[in-house]
Amino acid sequence: MRSVLLFILLFSVLFSSEIRLTEKQANFIAKKVWQNEGAGKDKYLIWWNKGEDFASLGIGHFIWFSKGHIERFREVFPMVVEYMQKNGAKLPAWLTPKTDLPWNSKTAFFAAKKAKTKQYMELFNFLRSTFPLQASFMANRLSQALPQMLETIDDPKKQDVIKRRFYEVMHNADGSVNEQGLYVLLDYTNFKGEGTLKSERYKGQGWGLLQVLWNMDDKKSDKCKAFAESAKRMLSRRIKNSPPARGEERWRKGWNVRLDTYWK
Repeated sequence: MRSVLLFILLFSVLFSSEIRLTEKQANFIAKKVWQNEGAGKDKYLIWWNKGEDFASLGIGHFIWFSKGHIERFREVFPMVVEYMQKNGAKLPAWLTPKTDLPWNSKTAFFAAKKAKTKQYMELFNFLRSTFPLQASFMANRLSQALPQMLETIDDPKKQDVIKRRFYEVMHNADGSVNEQGLYVLLDYTNFKGEGTLKSERYKGQGWGLLQVLWNMDDKKSDKCKAFAESAKRMLSRRIKNSPPARGEERWRKGWNVRLDTYWK
């Protein structure tokens, strides 16, 4: 009974306000996520992936759409800009949370990148100088993820399972924050989303944080490893369900390498 009360207390404290990273944690998260997304290389800080109709920016390769573009995936970069703005970051004069991606095609984007246009370089320098703040944005997003997930679940028993597994990944047995577990949850939420958008599903099946937590194996004592193994299953299911024209099989190896950093 005492352990249950401790869990409830810690859980309520954790989610009564946003998750705030220490400077050490922010740098740790930023380095790990940036290595996953861009191999730590500046050339990938602003990028346009093959087979995608949008650009990816920053340490988390936050998605940004050009004007009028509609996509099944959540557009995150405007959320990043809004967070930066509220937290005192100096943005390029032309950039606001409502600004569309300046380049309407991959060709136009790479031309600007090659030419190092003023607008491109202002954006690059802004992103290069705000790594810790980008990590803090991810922590803020994670603090909202659990309430969002629970809102989509009608079954109280399933809600309890999601809450417990979320807590077990993020915390040590004594209730202290597990830095590796924090990285796992932050990275995956940024990587594949909360799993709450119906548009982010193939054949009705999602692959986000919600689905990974629900499909974890409770018998595994290493919760980060259990999370990674569940994530591999969910992404394998995504690949199987994906439209053949997207060619998502080509991403499997890279995705699995990333997930292995969760426990190895």
